[in-house]
Amino acid sequence: MANSTSDSLDLYAKVEDLLGVKEAAPSLYAHYLLFLNTIDFDTLLDVGCGSGDFLRQIQGALEIPEVKGIDLSPLMVSKTLEQGYDAQCVDLCDLDGRYDVLTAVFDMVNYLDKAALERFLGCVKAHLNDGGYFLCDINTLHGFENVAVGSYIVDDEERFLTVDSDFEEGEYSAEFTLFEKEGSCFKKSQESIRQYHHTVDEIVRLSGLELVQSDDVTLYDLDEADKVFLVLKKV
Repeated sequence: MANSTSDSLDLYAKVEDLLGVKEAAPSLYAHYLLFLNTIDFDTLLDVGCGSGDFLRQIQGALEIPEVKGIDLSPLMVSKTLEQGYDAQCVDLCDLDGRYDVLTAVFDMVNYLDKAALERFLGCVKAHLNDGGYFLCDINTLHGFENVAVGSYIVDDEERFLTVDSDFEEGEYSAEFTLFEKEGSCFKKSQESIRQYHHTVDEIVRLSGLELVQSDDVTLYDLDEADKVFLVLKKV
């Protein structure tokens, strides 16, 4: 795990609550919960578990016998552990074991470029039990071009955040600048985060899994879908 990747993810972890993610989360989680309610399973691995909010929501609703989260951000993993859930700072491809369900919530897949996506989806298939399901959501082209781009400024009493983002040739780039209050001064942190546009057909082809469900999701734009929720099965 490269330090630069870990640093950018840790910066995102510090400001996630300022970005409106928690407000949008229930609408997105509902798609996952509705499907999971229709199947029988005992084990679930949440890849890119973040602070553990998704694990808390699904455990509260479904009481799954075994859940685990993994993330490349040590700060995120520590937050998940604080909530009382099993979590590990590890790459999926370096993890042992198989699961009935794998999830990748809140456009986690979009953080992977084409080569990394192919590697990741191969590891998803390897870590699924036969008949197991992979659930994820991806940003649509509309979501990138019309919802995500632009400048964003937000602050609370202890932090001041600016985000400047653009989307060109299938690649989204965002520059995060954070000022954190330390005594009478502010500490500045700056990192770049990149995402990549992927199509449903690409994910199905590279995963070697069967597409079971594909639903449009509108989180931030009521006129057109900014995400797609996918369910794929290992057959």
